[in-house]
Amino acid sequence: MTAFGILSYGAYVPRRRMSRTHLFEAVGWAQPSLKGLAKGARAFGAWDEDPITMAVEAARAALAGGVPKPDALCFASTTAPFLDRQNAGVIAAALDLAAETHVYDGGGSQRAATSALMRAATAQNGATLVATAEQRPAKSASVTEMLSGDAGAALLIGAGEPLADIIGANAVYADIVDHYRTAASGEDYVLEERWFRDEGLTKLAPQAAGPLLEKAKLAAGDIDCLIVPVSNPALAGAVARALDIGKDKLAGSLFNECGHAGAAHPLLMLAAALESATPGQVILMTAFGQGCDAVLLRATDAVSKRRTALSGQLENGRIETNYTKFLAARGAIDIDWGMRAERDSRTAQTVAYDKSRDIYGFVGGVCSACGTPQFPKSRRCVNPDCGALDTQTDYRFADLTATVKSYTEDWMAFTREPPLVYGNVSFEGGGNKFMEMCDFEPGGVAVGTSVAMNFRIKDIDAARGFHRYFWKAGPVPGGAGG
Repeated sequence: MTAFGILSYGAYVPRRRMSRTHLFEAVGWAQPSLKGLAKGARAFGAWDEDPITMAVEAARAALAGGVPKPDALCFASTTAPFLDRQNAGVIAAALDLAAETHVYDGGGSQRAATSALMRAATAQNGATLVATAEQRPAKSASVTEMLSGDAGAALLIGAGEPLADIIGANAVYADIVDHYRTAASGEDYVLEERWFRDEGLTKLAPQAAGPLLEKAKLAAGDIDCLIVPVSNPALAGAVARALDIGKDKLAGSLFNECGHAGAAHPLLMLAAALESATPGQVILMTAFGQGCDAVLLRATDAVSKRRTALSGQLENGRIETNYTKFLAARGAIDIDWGMRAERDSRTAQTVAYDKSRDIYGFVGGVCSACGTPQFPKSRRCVNPDCGALDTQTDYRFADLTATVKSYTEDWMAFTREPPLVYGNVSFEGGGNKFMEMCDFEPGGVAVGTSVAMNFRIKDIDAARGFHRYFWKAGPVPGGAGG
């Protein structure tokens, strides 16, 4: 019988990290009590990153390596860019999934991702990709600003050779409000932490996990790894005590390297746990948000065959010490970018729809007569020695590496993080494209630099609140230059 469980996983943590020490130095005069949290660094996305782009990067990692294409895609987030446009549809287009893929959004709770996982595990209807990412807004000098971090994660759930079997899941609902955010408020309003710990965490966790362990005929002592994705990692110990599980079984909180990534954090912590898991290890994952989800998993022999390099991302952060740059990247301050920024960025939606697969999927063409790749695809081959007509077949550039052929660091052109870096890149296997570059420090690009494709915000129409997306060339993961 084919097993059902987690077939693959992926994670994405932005390279930029705001030093909490320097964050406190900027705001500590207003909130001296934040000093106790001024440790490590919190991840934050560049101006051209949002929950959609982070979910795309996590999903690309989950779908790499020959795993099956999903029949369904759920995007789980409480900070999705669009309120009335299907965010999951943009992600599916960037992944170049089949039009028949069932795509849907989930939100409204920090249990959004685990709830989607539980639904897929219960239905066992084909392969489901759960992609999640958060970019939580926060007021300056708030506890939320200090504790949070931007990140994404993805799980592919289905039948086959799982990395971890899903033993079971259980959930309880309780409208206990520890924090909330409305469309009008913009940022979270946070209530008393101790009240939520005593009346929420420590009471809800046993209600959700107790029956689950009993049904699986497991005791608390059988748990090898306990995932407690709470904003303040100091509260995780209270949950472990309530479940009678030793604190030494607690999974790493990722606080020092990333910060709490909202609805994405349970899956992000699970990705970290699977990266170091050994066959047979039993993992209990919890999630909290007006109730508690509990998911019980057992790592299989296959877990050691597939590792997603989340640890490398966590170690490869670029520390930012300038609080103003951190705020600018998050759109929290209004910078005067000069006259070059005074342009209308309205998107032609009809053209965007007609060219959707070109733009989001980065799908060009390759000539079946001479083998020359090109972007965009056209009726005639661009090879001057060929020029064949109507010989183009689909060719996806998004997953290819490339080499910089020429570049410009433009300090005069408008960008929300100067300089604007752009140039011509030559793709592995053929094909050239003039495109923007991202994640390079000034002086970090040179002719011959290897680059990988990153799905990013191309432009923001501030007047209408619309994000336009395309691909940019960035440093190869693990390489130099960023």
